[in-house]
Amino acid sequence: MGRKRISIRNPQSQIPNRYMEHLKKLIREVPDFPKAGINFYDITTLLKDADGLKQTIDALADQFKGERIDTVIGVESRGFIFAAPLAYHLGAGFVPVRKPKKLPAEKVSVSYDLEYGQDTLEMHKDAVGEGHRVLIVDDLLATGGTAKAVVDLVEGLGGKIVGLSFLVELTFLNGRAKFDGYDVRALLTYND
Repeated sequence: MGRKRISIRNPQSQIPNRYMEHLKKLIREVPDFPKAGINFYDITTLLKDADGLKQTIDALADQFKGERIDTVIGVESRGFIFAAPLAYHLGAGFVPVRKPKKLPAEKVSVSYDLEYGQDTLEMHKDAVGEGHRVLIVDDLLATGGTAKAVVDLVEGLGGKIVGLSFLVELTFLNGRAKFDGYDVRALLTYND
């Protein structure tokens, strides 16, 4: 399996492309992980770089600058890394969406299909109210199953999705197709 090309999708950000180039250089490619033939893009090398982390959060925030957002939702667990500082930048609250049995109060849940099985996500029932304007944040858009499950949770509680924001999108998996009519943004895209 050859190396994947990476491109930048950053339509609203005012961060110059040279900084986006810098960000993609900070992501480590690990071949054959978690199994042979898969290239894993490890963001921990980006996160440990102070300038890279700052530029990432600034670019994510810049994409939704001027939007009225009540709540930024972070998807367990890497979504938390980006969602909390993004909420701070946008003047919004932060809500975690968790794996089962991690939240203490009354919650809502959704199960969704994975490539080999099912998974479940939960959110506190009072985390999103009728008409709340919500931004969903995660590190990666791949097949879109996890993000779609979060959309279902939010809309089930009466929330309105302002957008979905990702650091990386694997466009060759076509996860974006699950979000027709939604504002989906990714800073970096892997095309093949």
